[in-house]
Amino acid sequence: MLLAGTALVSFSSLLLEVALTRLFSVVLYYHFAFLAISVAMLGLGAGGVFAYLRRDWLERWELRRLASVICALSASAVVVALWVALHMRVQLTLESGNFIRLTAIYLTAAIPFFYTGLLLALVFARRGQQITQLYGADLAGGGLACLAAVPLLNTLGAPNAVICAALAMMVAAGVWADAGTWRKIAMGMSGLLLALIVVNHAQKLIDVVYAKGRFAQTGSEFAQWNAISRIEVTNSNGQYAGKWANIDSDAATFVVSADPRDPNVLSSVREQGGVSALANLLRPKGDYAIIGPGGGTDVLGAVAAGSTNVVGIEINPIIATTIMRQRYADYTHHLYGLPQVHIQVSDGRSWLRGSHEKYDVIQMTLVDTWASTAAGAFALSENNLYTVEAFSEYFDHLKSDGLITITRWEFAQPREALRVVSQALGVLRQRGLEDARKHFMVVADEEPNEKGKQVAVLVKKTPFTIEEERTVLARVQAAPSFYPLYTPYVYGRLEESAACGSLAAGDLHAGCIDASLAVLAESRKAPRETVEPFQQLIALPWHAIAGPDFSPRSNFIRDYPFNIAPVTDNAPFFFFTFKTGTALRALLTRGGLISTDWKNNLGLVILGMILAISLVAVVAFLIGPLALHPAQKTAMMPLLYFVAIGLGYILAEIALIQRFVLFLGHPTYALTVVVFLMLLSSGAGSVASKHWLQETASVRRVLVAIAGVVMVYVALLHRLLGSLVGLPFIGKLLLSALLLVPLGFLMGMPFPTGLRAMATAERTTATEWAWALNAASSVLGSVLAIVVSINFGLDATLGSAAGAYLSAMALSLYWRAPSVGQVSVESPEPVVSSLA
Repeated sequence: MLLAGTALVSFSSLLLEVALTRLFSVVLYYHFAFLAISVAMLGLGAGGVFAYLRRDWLERWELRRLASVICALSASAVVVALWVALHMRVQLTLESGNFIRLTAIYLTAAIPFFYTGLLLALVFARRGQQITQLYGADLAGGGLACLAAVPLLNTLGAPNAVICAALAMMVAAGVWADAGTWRKIAMGMSGLLLALIVVNHAQKLIDVVYAKGRFAQTGSEFAQWNAISRIEVTNSNGQYAGKWANIDSDAATFVVSADPRDPNVLSSVREQGGVSALANLLRPKGDYAIIGPGGGTDVLGAVAAGSTNVVGIEINPIIATTIMRQRYADYTHHLYGLPQVHIQVSDGRSWLRGSHEKYDVIQMTLVDTWASTAAGAFALSENNLYTVEAFSEYFDHLKSDGLITITRWEFAQPREALRVVSQALGVLRQRGLEDARKHFMVVADEEPNEKGKQVAVLVKKTPFTIEEERTVLARVQAAPSFYPLYTPYVYGRLEESAACGSLAAGDLHAGCIDASLAVLAESRKAPRETVEPFQQLIALPWHAIAGPDFSPRSNFIRDYPFNIAPVTDNAPFFFFTFKTGTALRALLTRGGLISTDWKNNLGLVILGMILAISLVAVVAFLIGPLALHPAQKTAMMPLLYFVAIGLGYILAEIALIQRFVLFLGHPTYALTVVVFLMLLSSGAGSVASKHWLQETASVRRVLVAIAGVVMVYVALLHRLLGSLVGLPFIGKLLLSALLLVPLGFLMGMPFPTGLRAMATAERTTATEWAWALNAASSVLGSVLAIVVSINFGLDATLGSAAGAYLSAMALSLYWRAPSVGQVSVESPEPVVSSLA
């Protein structure tokens, strides 16, 4: 019962953490999804501290009965936390009321984890002689929860997954309980929770009430959860009338309803397409690869242009299959079922890497769902689509005269489309091209402003011809809202454009490349501050843009108010364009609702807020009580050992999740495989440590070995995974296990070995403190991992993990006393019950 109860508690806790991540992404914003990790670790740590401070009071109860009551209270707290999260209206503003409501969600969500931390601290303290088996059961339960989380989210949705966590905790209450009335009550409550899950799955009694500060749309025709997002289909009237698939109640994709067999419809699509359809004019019958086709707008455009081969790669199966090929197939006139349309449900870049086909056009339109995966807010699949390495792969999959078209939101002062240009320039210059001015065209759907407008960047493998530019500019002139921001033969030849004089005044002479082109471009002029950045960036030589590590060299890029330097797979945070100074100035000067301009960058502000809240909470609830407690002052340095290994573990885990996203083809797969393998193998390492590390000083060699393996991963992992991306999926799973299991096995040894050392060498009863500090370090480490990754890259995050383990090795030198092999380990607490 001891091991089963521990595993169930850990299962419930990790399942709750993952489910809250998905839930927070919908009811709050994806930036807040990261809050779940901080909430979980803080609650676990605070529970450990409480177990120590109220030890005398808690000793009045026998462990088994106490554990059962704690589990029942935790299950109840889970239901309360769910109710608060669904009913608390938090808006995207900087007002104090939102901070209060966010704090209420934070604290209520932390209570179930507090109970978990309290229970595990009690179990570890009172059953110290079984610490390796207990820690192994704890990790195994967490690993199984990770394995179960994705199927539960896919089938039941986030609210029901949260209730499943409550159910698992209530079952644990029954497992811990003595046979009798209390066990019957616990099992009866488990039955009620199971019935609630069944009824709620059918009737949606408990679902989203507020989403993004607004009432959840009550007129939706369809809503479904999965591990990636919550998709809701609604009807809209007015300018954008029709059906929309809303993603996490924020981003949306238009669901097309046009008969692709009707010539009149196809003619209308060709004549009225937006800037993303410019590629259809240039490659009317080409082969298309469309990443993130969503509701089918780009697919319909390619079909209307006459393409006989359109591959759509959509990561979300609810959109690709449930909506487009099943529930709304008739509404879409079976667009995704046409013989020339081939839909693949996968991460776009990962699928393309494994494909051997070449295309005339590779297209991405507004692929930024603002929806987190269960891996956390910053492990977004979209980030990996916009790196230099990704663009290099796109170019590899183009035919000799092919082009890439990427549509992004852009503003009066460009940043996103400008960064797309920067990425593409990096690839072109790597391939030996010195002058890239003829390889780009940039067109805006409307004049960019602070609210954001769609801008299409077209990048061609070979130079655009004058006739291709004429085709695009003719479409710009015909469309009442289009604005040219860059074309090669008008905007790209700066010295010759200057010779044309004032085009607006009609002062054209023989110095102009092509007067008719100039007239087309001048028919609708965007402001100078919007156009000039594209001209200046595209004209730069590559050696002035970035060094070998893609660090910016150009004064233009360094001095530009936004970060438009190329991003790589090592730090794939394409959307975070705010520089620190810009962000601080905006934060101090803006009030009320934050505009679209801020949405992609607000994550940095939220990250800073969470880091600040976590630091205050850790100091107030964990470090402060430890420092003030006289009995533990002499154990301070040895206890910091547990901080170091907690930091090392979470830093390595988060970096590895991001590294495996591309290899496994899906962010959810990366989360499941990495966390499951690491937790399960760490549990095995914990059990083995009792026999393999009989002398606690031997753990120092393990710590050095962990640091060494992590540094080998820094040097080789990215290239190894990239070279083997073509393996079949089962092969990828086996390789993942081969890479992760040995590391996880080693990483499972330091914690239980340290607890044994504390129980013998230090002669203190610091088990609860060690558990609390280990959890607290994970609070900070989870935030720190993202901060380091954004600023220095994933390799630096892995390097920091190695440094943390080396710090733990140094801190282990403070252990002073006989080794475990020389002193028998007795439970630091009296054994008050016998558990099977």
